[in-house]
Amino acid sequence: MRDWEALVKQQLNGIALEPAENAEVIVELAGHLAETCEELRKQGMTEEEAERRTLSQVENWQKLSRLIQDARTKENTVTNRVKQFWVPSLLTLFLSMGLLMLVQFFGPKPWLFGWNGRSRWPFVAPALMVYVPWLLSLPLIGAMGAYLSNRAGGSRRAVLSSVVFPVLPYLAFFVLALPVVVILNDHIAHNIMSRALFVGLFAWVLAPGAALLAGGWPAQFLLSRLLVSRRIVGS
Repeated sequence: MRDWEALVKQQLNGIALEPAENAEVIVELAGHLAETCEELRKQGMTEEEAERRTLSQVENWQKLSRLIQDARTKENTVTNRVKQFWVPSLLTLFLSMGLLMLVQFFGPKPWLFGWNGRSRWPFVAPALMVYVPWLLSLPLIGAMGAYLSNRAGGSRRAVLSSVVFPVLPYLAFFVLALPVVVILNDHIAHNIMSRALFVGLFAWVLAPGAALLAGGWPAQFLLSRLLVSRRIVGS
């Protein structure tokens, strides 16, 4: 009986894959050829005829090698993108938004007080009591996102993008809202909308983004230096 694994290994000798992936491809393709040959034998063909018919299924081994390599490369690219960007990005988004909710529910409550005891309308202390503790926690979340992306082999761009990902939806909102504000600004007294837009841009994009980078940038820098040191020691 023909050794299908040895045959496939010989024919796919020039394929550029990692050793583990190369071995996996050889086992899968050899198993498929062996099953096909066995089915033909069950149909009454001789062993030689079954092997010949099985081998005739592969018209061009070089073309097959290129197809397998392209498919594996695309698969690895998608997998790496998920590990290096989407997983850290969604984690930082979930942690930052989840922590903001926790601070709102379980953190310090706004103060309610009257105006010198003579006004019936209470005044609420600024939302900084909730906002500041959340802002101070963002560097740690940014560092976690940088660590996960760097650990998966992400580039500097992927690492920093995953770090600031929680503020990107807000940035998109303000970019879309800016033309509307420009159009309506002349019809609203005292430019209220423009001031509110810039306050919101600072509160939900610039300040949180800076806080996330305050933790993510040093983490990325230290992890990159550590990786370079390990490569130098390993060489």
